[in-house]
Amino acid sequence: MTGRGRPRAVPSSRISRLTGLGGLATGIAGATLSEGARRLARGERPSLRDLVLTPSNASRFADRLARMRGAAMKVGQLLSMEAGDMLPPELAPILARLRAEADYMPPRQLKGVLTQAWGKDWLRQFRSFDPRPVAAASIGQVHRAQTRDGRTLAIKVQYPGVRRSIDSDVDNVATLIRAAGLIPPGMEIAPLLTAAKDQLHDEADYRREAAQMARFGALLRDDPGFLVLAPQDDLTTDTVLAMTWADGTPIEDTETADQDVRNLIASRLIELTLRELFQFNLAQTDPNFANYLFDDATGKVVLLDFGAAREVPAHITAGYRAMLIGAETKDRAAVASAAEGIGLISSEMAAHHIDAILEIIDTALTALFRNEVFDFGDGAFLTQLREMGTDLGADRTFQHVPPADVLFLHRKIGGTYLLAHRLGARVHVGALLKRWTGAERRTEV
Repeated sequence: MTGRGRPRAVPSSRISRLTGLGGLATGIAGATLSEGARRLARGERPSLRDLVLTPSNASRFADRLARMRGAAMKVGQLLSMEAGDMLPPELAPILARLRAEADYMPPRQLKGVLTQAWGKDWLRQFRSFDPRPVAAASIGQVHRAQTRDGRTLAIKVQYPGVRRSIDSDVDNVATLIRAAGLIPPGMEIAPLLTAAKDQLHDEADYRREAAQMARFGALLRDDPGFLVLAPQDDLTTDTVLAMTWADGTPIEDTETADQDVRNLIASRLIELTLRELFQFNLAQTDPNFANYLFDDATGKVVLLDFGAAREVPAHITAGYRAMLIGAETKDRAAVASAAEGIGLISSEMAAHHIDAILEIIDTALTALFRNEVFDFGDGAFLTQLREMGTDLGADRTFQHVPPADVLFLHRKIGGTYLLAHRLGARVHVGALLKRWTGAERRTEV
């Protein structure tokens, strides 16, 4: 569903998008000055960061990015999902709107995009084509259609101007984030921004996504727990992705299902994440809940989106396996070596920063490796990890940025955890992990 989005034309030219972000910056600056004057009049001495990160500014930020869509909105989504611990708690629900909704193209703009992709007589190929999208996100929106030959399809249509605006959108939003004081002075994020741009260019290439969808379809063809949509090459272009239609319940709506169902869904998605890392060497790194459905009739989890699928380098796979084995055998030196090998820590970091990261890893993996069912619904553990991460992030001398491959994987791992938490699932995670550490084979020997 489209949530609370509204039909608004996507600004597609470089000038209109720059003007949109410029207007956002101006609005935030004006509101910041007004708020500062009010607080000074009350005798307060607020920091610039406190003035910038007000609920009204966050609402203004979310609304403008929802209107612009594209890479600008995608960066906002990442901020709301992954940088939440750096933001005041009252801002989280406002920025979370970027994960739940997007405006969508009005019919006239949609028709223009499809005419450019398929030609002026494109509608003749269909018995029906619903102009109102069933879903709208940062890069495109999805419509239900039926072809003349009887296929019921999901048609993902990319917003105009998205691909050519990626680099400038990322740079401009990064500038706004820097101005908000969310990035410590001196932290080098240029490699991360480059990786983000590369990833977004991949996501905007619908022929590439169709190929990745086909790859996952082949990898999971014999797995009864999943359904992967099939791309339709005859209707797929660089900016339109046609795929088979699947019915199902939005995955987060299964939080009211029976406990056994919720446990099953979470267990499957955790196991899939492990297979992607240790077996496929190919991971779908976007943890957005909207990328999954649950088919009550078949009991299958439906996988919808593969734009963020990326190869997992062999040394990353080996490093994670070594880190898991070290945690399982309580070999802290092995965990530290593996963490350094994949870039989570560095010999150039301060000793107390290294200790803090290793403590987070140890806390997380010790809990997951326990020989018992892990209750994802227990918020105390998640709060503990968040507090540890917040303490580290609050240290403005901490400036280490892990490699992009690791960050994208952690995005997937963290998103899977949050979904299991949302479902209140109970899963024997330790047993799933041991399948990939060789623990079962070592026990047999």
